[in-house]
Amino acid sequence: MSSITIRNLDDAVKQNLRVRAALHGRSMEEEARTILRDAVEQDAPSSAALLQRIRNRFVALGDVDLPQPPREPMREPPELPTDPAA
Repeated sequence: MSSITIRNLDDAVKQNLRVRAALHGRSMEEEARTILRDAVEQDAPSSAALLQRIRNRFVALGDVDLPQPPREPMREPPELPTDPAA
């Protein structure tokens, strides 16, 4: 786990953090971790949002049907030597 130090934190912010932590039944440290975790997760775009942005970018082009290459049967795996000295 990593740790950080926050310097020059306003006294009012620290007091509000202490009150908020008490309301949630957590330590100030755990409350700060929760706040940071929630803030970072909200900012992270979901993969569904990324997919929608890609679709929106190309929707004007219309549907594109690409040919599927034919599948070939799987090859047989190579034979490994059975002699440990080989």
